[in-house]
This record gives sequence, C-alpha cells and structure tokens, in this order.
Amino acid sequence: MSDAYGMPPEIEVTADGPIRIVTLNRPESLNATNHALHEGLGALFPRLDADEDARAVVLTGAGRAFSAGGDFSYLDELTKDGDLRRRTLADARRIVTGMVQCRLPIVAAVNGPAVGLGCSLVALSDIVFIAESAHLADPHVMVGLVAADGGPVTWPLLTSLQLAKEYALTGDRISARRAAEIGLANHVCADEEVMSSAMACARRLAAMPRRTMEDTKRVLNLHLERAVLATLDFAIAAEDRSFLSPELRATLDEQTARRSKAG
Repeated sequence: MSDAYGMPPEIEVTADGPIRIVTLNRPESLNATNHALHEGLGALFPRLDADEDARAVVLTGAGRAFSAGGDFSYLDELTKDGDLRRRTLADARRIVTGMVQCRLPIVAAVNGPAVGLGCSLVALSDIVFIAESAHLADPHVMVGLVAADGGPVTWPLLTSLQLAKEYALTGDRISARRAAEIGLANHVCADEEVMSSAMACARRLAAMPRRTMEDTKRVLNLHLERAVLATLDFAIAAEDRSFLSPELRATLDEQTARRSKAG
C-alpha cells in the first residue's frame, strides 16, 4: 500500500480493513528524520484524507523508537543548502496543516522515544497511547533551533501554557507517566501492549458513524487549526533563521567529531 500512496521506503503504509497503519521505517537510525521521510510526511496526510476506504489511522515507529528526532547529517545539509531548507520548511507546514485538517482520526502508538519531529507528530495526533518506557522531548532550543512544527505551536492547547514553556524552553524529557498526567498523552500502556491498544481504539473509531465522526473531529480541530495558523508563519521564519545560528553549527560540529572518533 505504500506504493499506492507514493511513499518512500522510510514510510510504510499498510491496511487493516478500513484502518491505515503508518510506520516510520528507519529502525537502524531510530526513525530519525531524513529528507525522504520528512518530505513523505508532508505528502502523506492529504493522501490519507483522499482515501475513501480509510476510516482511521494508526501512526507508529519501526523497531525501538517512535522517532528519535532529526538526523544530524540531514540537519547539516539544511544549514548549507538554502533551497533544500526552503523545501523542508514548506514540508513542515504541510505536515502540520495536513494532520490538523485530516478528516480521519489519527491514533498514535508511541512505542519508544518521540523526540523533535516525533514529538510533534504525537502532539498533532488525536488520541495517544504511549509505552511505559517511552518518553517525549522537544530539544530544538537546546541545539540552537526553533521548532516551527513542534511543541511551542501545539502544546499550549494540550497542557498549561507554563508547562508548555518549561518543556519547550528546556528540552527536558517527559516520561510516559508525566505526559499522561499533563495532557500530552491519553493512555500509558505496557510496552508490548501499546500497538494492540492503539489498534483497538482505531477499530472502535472506524466503526462509528462516518459523517458524525469526521464532522466532530473537524469541530474539535478548528480550535487547533486557528492556533496553528496564528503562529505558523512566524515559527517557520524563525526556524529558517535558526538554521544559521552559531549554536546549531557548534552542535553539528561536535556530532561530526564524535562520529569521527567512533569510526
């Protein structure tokens, strides 16, 4: 089914009846975001929306992680290639607006760490099941970046503004239990049960009356869409500037030096 959606190998789409299971598929890199994965996500949600046989989506990661953030090699490319950066930021906009406007309920099965973009995908999902051992984190500020599609855009509607500020500004990890306590996840599950729990929820949603389900999601997400559209232009412009920050350059140079020593 990935071919039918025009997805790269980094994104696997399979069908379970009316449910579409979307798996971030770079397990050897903990599903860290590269260009193909990011661009694919930008195209994915309108295509899911157009699938007349689909009634719900389950979003998860292959292997040990949901998504461990941005691939440092990709981030390095973005600091040096302005055209790639512009395309990437346009894709970031499409990911956010595509998820917010998607008619299908999106259930996240957070099977491991959800960092950076992974954390953003969780925040943009409709119902979140998170494994006990998993955590959320948005470390953009720590590495010298602004998160155009991240916690600062969505968290203030999900938790208190003060908690959103704390976790967005510090980049601190949020444990599964803490995420549920403060409204960033719905249910904490045993690691081996997170996918089955998410699938059970998706099947229940898929069995609901279609029009009322989709219209009710739209009513709820209008609140989120208005907040997103009010902040997204500034956030994207700020992230574009931050790719040229000396702090990000220092972080990337440090990662390069570590890889050289390890090799």
